[in-house]
Amino acid sequence: MRVVTFYHSLVSDWNNGNAHFLRGVAAELIARGIDVTNYESRDAWSVQNLIAEQGEKPLEDFHKAYPSLNCVRYDANTLDLEEALSEADLVLVHEWNDPELVYLIGQHRSFAADPYVLLFHDTHHGAVTDWQRLAAYDLTSYDGVLAFGAVIRDLYLRKGWTGRAWTWHEAADTRVFHPLPSAGREGDLVWIGNWGDEERAAELHEFLLEPVQRLGLKARVYGVRYPEEALAALERAGIEYAGWLPNYQVPAVLARFRLTIHVPRRPYVERLPGIPTIRPFEALACGIPLVCSPWRDTERLFTTGQDFLVANDGDEMQRHLQALLEDEPRARELAQHGLKTVRARHSCAHRVNELLSIYSETANVERELALMA
Repeated sequence: MRVVTFYHSLVSDWNNGNAHFLRGVAAELIARGIDVTNYESRDAWSVQNLIAEQGEKPLEDFHKAYPSLNCVRYDANTLDLEEALSEADLVLVHEWNDPELVYLIGQHRSFAADPYVLLFHDTHHGAVTDWQRLAAYDLTSYDGVLAFGAVIRDLYLRKGWTGRAWTWHEAADTRVFHPLPSAGREGDLVWIGNWGDEERAAELHEFLLEPVQRLGLKARVYGVRYPEEALAALERAGIEYAGWLPNYQVPAVLARFRLTIHVPRRPYVERLPGIPTIRPFEALACGIPLVCSPWRDTERLFTTGQDFLVANDGDEMQRHLQALLEDEPRARELAQHGLKTVRARHSCAHRVNELLSIYSETANVERELALMA
């Protein structure tokens, strides 16, 4: 079986959370003997920003960390779709691609002598915050949409952007994300995430900076896109800022702290319930106690209060953090329950099972339609 993907980038995870899950999916497919190639634009902004900030070494380190992943960086004006899609069985096209490329791949699928299953993959909040952009995509020749939450899936169907859609949540790459022995504690709390625009600035102040400052915790933050005012606020709160962190190094960092938190961006809280994004999956897979700012688990992915705690405001966040730091058996119980849940339901292996089931279902439908023609 040959799988071809078109994503923004697997090589760079600079402000590109999609890379986390997709690296794990690709690695799992390859481990099952499936040929996988990802095509990503040579001028992808995530790669360009990473190189501008860190140089070329992170790209070399990526290939050492993921030697099995085949990533082809193409130039848009010379991309040969006939060659790229030759003998493909399943093609995944991410919604961050240029609409023209999305259309051209659809056209290729329409006239292919041996049609492959072609799926569009949506992993962002743009369907509700920038729906005009999504409406501009021509998905006529696509077999359906993979949406990383039921609310996104339903929106595609309701608006008539596709005739078929499936919920395909993100998950943890448990080959990389698993508990590691601590080489020594470096602090109480670590938060790994990007500041980014104004989608959660107020929430980060309420649920991270202020509780840490009031409790006098030793804390560290990793991430990018922190403006000067954010860096100054971290300094006032006594929080160390450590900059960009390669995602595959996250487990080693989590092992050196006692707990972590999750602060989802506002669009997910207000308009996309049921979508936790990737960070909680990864934190739970590493066996670290987790406290979240409010988000509605409408799809029952987890058990709130047993897999993680939820703080409804900054004061409750402070109480939860203090309680977990003072009660190590409770913190350990919480972490172990979350780890068990991820291993039972939310690994990339589970998602690959779902993907291959969708592929089989869709391929069978296509064969039946061909026989009826």
